[in-house]
This record gives sequence, C-alpha cells and structure tokens, in this order.
Amino acid sequence: MPFRQGSARTRQRTVLLVGIVVLLAALVLAVVLASVLTRGKQEVSPKMLKWKDRGTTKNLQEVILGRCYNYVMARYPQLGDKDCLKIWESLKHAFIYKNPCNITSEDYQPLMELASHPIPCNKSLFWSKTSDLAHRYTKSNQNFLTLEDTLLGYMADRVSWCGDPSAPGINYESCPKRSECESNPSSVFWKMASKMFAEAACGVVQVMLNGSVEVGAFRSSSIFGSIEIFNLNPDKVSAVHIWLMHDIGGPQSESCSGHSIKRLKSILEERNFKITCEDNYRPVQLLQCVHNPDHTDCRLCTNTT
Repeated sequence: MPFRQGSARTRQRTVLLVGIVVLLAALVLAVVLASVLTRGKQEVSPKMLKWKDRGTTKNLQEVILGRCYNYVMARYPQLGDKDCLKIWESLKHAFIYKNPCNITSEDYQPLMELASHPIPCNKSLFWSKTSDLAHRYTKSNQNFLTLEDTLLGYMADRVSWCGDPSAPGINYESCPKRSECESNPSSVFWKMASKMFAEAACGVVQVMLNGSVEVGAFRSSSIFGSIEIFNLNPDKVSAVHIWLMHDIGGPQSESCSGHSIKRLKSILEERNFKITCEDNYRPVQLLQCVHNPDHTDCRLCTNTT
C-alpha cells in the first residue's frame, strides 16, 4: 500500500513538472513570436507609410544610366572618362534601404565627386520661378548652362527616388516632400548639387528671376536665395547680371527697382559683387514671344505714322 501511494505521488510530481515545462516552453515561444512579429512590423511600417510625393521613378537605373551615357558620349564627349556605372551605384547606395527622412550630405558625397566637372566661365545661369523659360533659353543658346544642364542635374531632372528599410529597399509608391521631412533624398541631393554648381561658377554669372510673381522676384527661402547666392565665390565671379522677366501679357509685379531686387542687390553688394539688372532681357523675351508673336509686348517697333 505505501508503495502505491509513493507511485501516485511520483506520478503527480511528474505531471506537475511536465506541466511546468510545457508552460515555460509556451512562454518562451510566445516571447519569440512577439519578437518576430515586432521586428516584422518595424520593417514593414515605413513601407506602408504613404508619403505625399510621387514614388521612385520606374526603371530608375535604366533612366540614370541612359542619361549619363547620352551626356558623356553624345552631348559632351570631352567628359567620356566618367564612369556611368559607378555613378549609378553611388546614387543607389546613397538612398537604398535607408529611411527616406534621414538622408545626409555624406550619403551623396561620393556621387558629387564622381559626377562633378568644370563649368566654363561666363556660362552659369541661375534661376528662380523661371524654370521652363530658363531651360528653353539654354536649349536655344548653348552659351549658357543651368544646373540641369550639368551632368548631375541632367541625370536627376524630373526624376524621383527614395529608399525603404525593408525589401526591396526602394519605395516605388511614394516619397516624402520637403514639408514632411527636410532630410529627404531629393531635397538633400538638390541642395548639394546647387551648392557645387554655385561654387564652380566663374566670370560673369546670370540670374533669371520672375517679375510677375506677387510674393517678389527674389525669395530668401528659394534654392538660389538660401544656397546658391552664398556659395558664389567673389574671387572667381566678376559680376552678377540679373534678368528680371515678366510673363507676356502678365502682371509686372516687380521691376529692377522693386523691394525684393533691392534686397538681392544688398546681399550681393555686401559680398563685393558687381551687379546689373535688366527688365525683360530682350533675347529671352524674344523666346517668350515665339508663343505670343502678336502680343503688344512682342512688337520690335511701333509705327509712328
């Protein structure tokens, strides 16, 4: 009888121990699963976040490589020593698998060094709120170059890209705007490229501004007003020519004597630049008149008889 009681107690202990082991195993499994699920959520959540700007351009690699080869082989063969594959890889590594709100200038530094090239003196054309007109002008007049006419700008013009911490490392659905986070891939890239473009300028430089904009032709918050103007080198740049353009038939909100132009002149004078300003620079205005040939603003002369 005592033997049977002892056996019963042993079985009870065994059952209890087994139950404890099973419970511990279940707890460990629960912790592991929770960890896996949490890690998965951390990886997926940035990808699921919808930004306000368009996503990465489809076939980005082919677009960048195609533009690079076209630029260095067809447009400017003197730059044929540029390695387009290395340039693409450098751009990709600047943003792929990275949080699109944590991009730094260090991410793009290798790209800037690989794609940089000299800018001939007297050819630099800066612009603000005149993008379409400025680029139509440089296409018709090869004597001037905007940032978008350099290798860096040509490759990136109207192209979008941003990364994502989870696979495949690139977000094709949406990318953040500057208003959502300032350190996004696009903003950081264009700030660095603009700084480098301004630093390379020499001789006489041109600035095309929009005199039909109500808020003022010169804005301190613009890329030109916040970055380019302060990276022009007074030891290399002899003069700054301002072309203040008005829309054909549009409002003439500001002239060369306007308040924002005075502010611009003051900044340039403090940095020891020589300045000229011309309302409706005629060669550019003639380009505007291609689309408005009969408008009174486009008449070369007026009959006096």
